[in-house]
Amino acid sequence: MKNSVLILTIILQLSLPILAQQQPGSPQERPAAKPQEPIRPSDEDVVRITTNLVQVDAVVTGKNGKQVTDLRPEELEIFEDGKPQQITNFSYVSLESAAPLLPTGPVEKSIDKYGPPVPPVHLRPEQVHRTIALVVDDLTMSFESIYFVHEALKKFLDQQMQPDDLVAIIRTGGGIGALQQFTSDKRQLYAAVERVKWDLRGSGGVSAFAPFAADPLDSLDLGQARNSTERVSERESGADFDQFREDLFTVGTLGALNYIVRGLRELPGRKSVILISDGIKIFSRSDLSRGSRILMVMRRLTDLANRASVVIYTMDARGLQVPGLTAADSTFGMSSEQLEQRLNNRWTDMFESQDGLNYLAQQTSGLAIRNANDLNGGIRRVLDDQKGYYLIGYRPDEATFETVSGRRKFHKLRLQIKRSGNFNVRMRNGFLGITDEEAVPVRKTRAQQLIGALTSPFSSAGVQVRLTSLFANDAKAGSVMRSFMHVSGKDLTFMDEADGWHKAVFDIVAITFGDNGTVVDQIERTHTMRVKGKTYERVLNSGFTYNLTVPIKKPGAYQLRTALRDELSERVGSATQFVEVPDIKKNRLVVSGIVVRGTSPEALKRTASKPANQQDNSDDSAEEFDPVASTAVRQFGRGFVVEYGFAIYNAQLEKATEKPKLQTQARLFRNGQKVFTGKEISLDPGNQPDLKRLLVSGALQLGREMIPGDYVLQIIVTDLLAKEKRRIATQWIDFEITK
Repeated sequence: MKNSVLILTIILQLSLPILAQQQPGSPQERPAAKPQEPIRPSDEDVVRITTNLVQVDAVVTGKNGKQVTDLRPEELEIFEDGKPQQITNFSYVSLESAAPLLPTGPVEKSIDKYGPPVPPVHLRPEQVHRTIALVVDDLTMSFESIYFVHEALKKFLDQQMQPDDLVAIIRTGGGIGALQQFTSDKRQLYAAVERVKWDLRGSGGVSAFAPFAADPLDSLDLGQARNSTERVSERESGADFDQFREDLFTVGTLGALNYIVRGLRELPGRKSVILISDGIKIFSRSDLSRGSRILMVMRRLTDLANRASVVIYTMDARGLQVPGLTAADSTFGMSSEQLEQRLNNRWTDMFESQDGLNYLAQQTSGLAIRNANDLNGGIRRVLDDQKGYYLIGYRPDEATFETVSGRRKFHKLRLQIKRSGNFNVRMRNGFLGITDEEAVPVRKTRAQQLIGALTSPFSSAGVQVRLTSLFANDAKAGSVMRSFMHVSGKDLTFMDEADGWHKAVFDIVAITFGDNGTVVDQIERTHTMRVKGKTYERVLNSGFTYNLTVPIKKPGAYQLRTALRDELSERVGSATQFVEVPDIKKNRLVVSGIVVRGTSPEALKRTASKPANQQDNSDDSAEEFDPVASTAVRQFGRGFVVEYGFAIYNAQLEKATEKPKLQTQARLFRNGQKVFTGKEISLDPGNQPDLKRLLVSGALQLGREMIPGDYVLQIIVTDLLAKEKRRIATQWIDFEITK
């Protein structure tokens, strides 16, 4: 088992025939004109609530529905609880005027008919244009709605998502591991879409409305009503249970939104949540107290969203419905009055279920899209709405943050346009009288800090952590996920000890989630690191790598989440990695994860000049090897030679020779643009014992004039003996070129 899981780490040490055939290329990239520096809202704190400043965002549109972008401060007036406030901060942030940070030239199609897909763009924070969380409320959604939502999400990924969008597709019933990583990688997002399915355990039925069922009490002859009181009691009990179940799922949906908004709070700029649901009730005919309970939860949620600069858009997945009779309704034994009452109740339920969606959108300056059958058109309306926004601030009174009967007051906000004309203003309707410092919880204990880092949809940066996870397969051990977690030594706190030793203590937690949100594997350890001399200097300068191996029993999409906490400073770092594990048993062509490392030309010359009997000396090789050029970190200088290795599974064998006929090709991408394409090289398997698990290695020399930045190495394998649809398999890995 130990040898099998190390298979990928030793590939680069093998000398296979393919390495001799594939000569190092010299990919060069034409110097590009320096793009104009864009004006981005990423550095803006959109919403602030402090004792010195209350700042909110607002969108103003004219009667034609287009945004008004030329208002002046003297043309607006903002009110808190009906009292006018003096505007001290005012600006308009445009999301359209910025020059794109990504190339605007032609980009290859994401997927050719049978060709390899183009690798995703690795976005830096300053490159993100829009941050969008698409939240599918599968806890309450009907089977009928799920189908249309599924199609709308795929259409969004195919046609509407832009290269600089950071997107997550999240199910409210999926748990913290339900692939809710914000990414620009459509491969991950398509995997998340495939998990959007009808939840039999949820409160949603087969269709938008529960069908009428004959009730014996509706046609009961009161003269023969034996035990009728007991039957009425039973029916009321059933209704109470249904109400309790509905409340339970409503709170679950709002709790999932709360979790998402808390994660979004860590990102800069203005963020969007698109909640797609079959409705959320606030009030109920049978339980008037229910409204106050749900409303309290919603008010806390919207206040949190407002402080996190999150706009919530809501979409009714049911589309335009006519709550009349359907073929599924049974009206046997009903009088006309009883039937009319049932239909009226259905109408009322329909409108009541839209109250919650309307409230969430209204209170966070979003749009509530309902009674529209085109879900994808609704998503387009949301994207079109994100043209820009005003930032308006004022100095609050001391009474704003005072407590009344032990509670903080909710302050209502209103914006008035003084310019003549008809205008529509959408802004956050208010806030609780709590400052941002008081509203953000402080994680004090070790467990709270680690759990907070693990459950956040985003990485924590208290300790810089880089994670690389790779898929591999062994004939005996099966599929495994091999992970390399690199930790910055500078972010750890070392204590000086006797004799020149230095000690650091840190906690590591790693959890692997399956595509249904369940925990597949969990590791929790406390490590004590003691180093001295050159090793201590190397750890401080280059960090160190922590290896994890997780056996994978079933194919699917997996997510590894890791968190590290430094004991002395209590700083926490975390990272998340998505890995798709294919089904090897299907006998289809598959490529493993790619192992890479870089070597500088100077180091290669020094190694080549050494006598043969010294070139395998481990101490010497350690001096030549730069840890940041390893598989875990993948930072290479210009002119470096990048060595890579991978495995090919399930290649078809020719009957006459009992050997495969494979071709390999390497491609380099930068910001979605192809900058280098290597030659197609025929693979000679040599004397490898397992032709169904071929080990391949190669090398690529980076050009000395290549522009520093993020790149993607893609390996394409073509099986000339396989059917056309199954002929190509590909894998890629990102890396950075430094100056």
